Amino acid sequence: MLNGLIILCAYVIGSIPSGLWVGKIFYKTDIREHGSGNLGATNTFRILGKKAGLVVTIMDVLKGTAAVLLVTLPVFAEVSIHSLILGIVAVMGHMFPIFASFRGGKAVATSAGVLLGYSWPLFILLFITFFITLKLTKIVSLTSMIAALVALIYSIVYYIVTGDFALGILVGFLFSFIVYRHRTNISRIKNGTEPKVKWL
Repeated sequence: MLNGLIILCAYVIGSIPSGLWVGKIFYKTDIREHGSGNLGATNTFRILGKKAGLVVTIMDVLKGTAAVLLVTLPVFAEVSIHSLILGIVAVMGHMFPIFASFRGGKAVATSAGVLLGYSWPLFILLFITFFITLKLTKIVSLTSMIAALVALIYSIVYYIVTGDFALGILVGFLFSFIVYRHRTNISRIKNGTEPKVKWL
């Protein structure tokens, strides 16, 4: 019973469509009808500007962190589910949100939030990697995939050193999700038509 409830909670948290709600409530704009049509932070930055983009990014990150930390709540003290499974469920909720007709974002920020909740040193490493790479390339999709690759390499080394297999499995899943969700971006990058950010 509790296992099912905590999984449901993780999915619902991940399903919160930050970009959609911020856009509709404060800007009277449905960002799904503009730009890439994506609900993630990148399209929010592109359509609504820096302030809205930053707010949505933070909200999406915190969704992943909140899902991982559900196991710390007293009501879920007896659950037998690993916190990283809840993180994966939250990521799935972000990509296929029940509150937005199952059309969500590409899971980069929420995946980062999962890592923040489980391994903050890795989060810091990826934070630095992301912004340095974005500064150099100006391409968010490419930067996101590079950060995911760095996370995968880190998790492999971390497993060799500590034996923590769970982190490697999680990052492997997240890496696969992120690359899959960016498959159209990969084609545009190859063709030289992928948009570059103008706000950095």
